[in-house]
Amino acid sequence: MKPILRGKWRLAAGVAYYRGMRHAQWLFGRTRLAREKSSQPLPYVHFSHQTILLRQLQHVEMWMQHNKVKNLRLATACLHGVIIRPGETFSYWKLIGKPTKRKGYVEGMLLSHGRVTAGIGGGLCQLSNLLYWMTLHTPLTVTERHRHSYDVFPDANRTQPFGSGATCFYNYLDLQIENRTSQTFQLCVWLTDTHLVGEWRADMPPTRRYEMIEKEHAITPSIWGGYERSNQLWRNVYAQDGEWLEQQWLTENRAYLMYEPLLPKG
Repeated sequence: MKPILRGKWRLAAGVAYYRGMRHAQWLFGRTRLAREKSSQPLPYVHFSHQTILLRQLQHVEMWMQHNKVKNLRLATACLHGVIIRPGETFSYWKLIGKPTKRKGYVEGMLLSHGRVTAGIGGGLCQLSNLLYWMTLHTPLTVTERHRHSYDVFPDANRTQPFGSGATCFYNYLDLQIENRTSQTFQLCVWLTDTHLVGEWRADMPPTRRYEMIEKEHAITPSIWGGYERSNQLWRNVYAQDGEWLEQQWLTENRAYLMYEPLLPKG
C-alpha cells in the first residue's frame, strides 16, 4: 500500500469530480436519506460513548484543539435528534453540509496525507470516529466508511483498537449508516465542558450486546521504507442474558505509520 503522491491540480480535479458524483447520488439516487429530527429523545439507549475534547498531541498546537471544539459544536447541532426509520440511511455529510466560514466554522486540525495541518472545519473526524464506534455496538449497518490511510499518533492512552474510527472529508468521504431493522433509531450528540458525547437511542429496547475484537494485528516494514500497520475487527454478539450467539467480521484496516514503532530488541 505504497502512498501515492499527486500534484495539487490533480488533487483539486479529483476532489471536484467526486464531490459532483456525491451530489448527483444525493439528488438522483434511490437511497432514502434520513432527514427528520426530534427534540424528544426516544426511550431506550442502545449504546453511548464519549471522547475527550482537548488532548495534548505531539506537534499539534492547542489552538487547533480549541477551534476543533467550536467546529464540533456546530456539527453536532446538525445531527442531534436525527431520526432513522426502517429502510432509511444516515449520511454524515448530507446532514452537516459543507463546513464554511460563513456558517461559523474555523480552522482546526486536519490530517492530510499523514501530515497535521489546519483547515476550515478541522476536527470533525472526532465526531465521525465516535459515530462509527457507537454504530458497531448496535444492529444498524454501516454501508459506507473510509478508514484512515495513515496512523499519525502513537498508542499512548488509546482505549479502542487501531482502525476503529472513520475518516471524513466533505463530501465524498462520507459515513453512511442504514437502518435494516424494524425499529426506529435516533442519534443524540452533544458537548459537555470536557467531552463529546453520543447515544444511539431506539423506540424498542436492545436485544443484543456487542463486544469488539481485534485480530491479526501486525506492524511490518515496507519495502519502500517505513512501516505498515494492519488488523481485522470482529465483534462477538451476545443475547441480553449474556449467551454468546455468534462472531461477525466487521472490517480490515491497513495504514502507513507516521512514527517509529517501539520494536522489541533482538
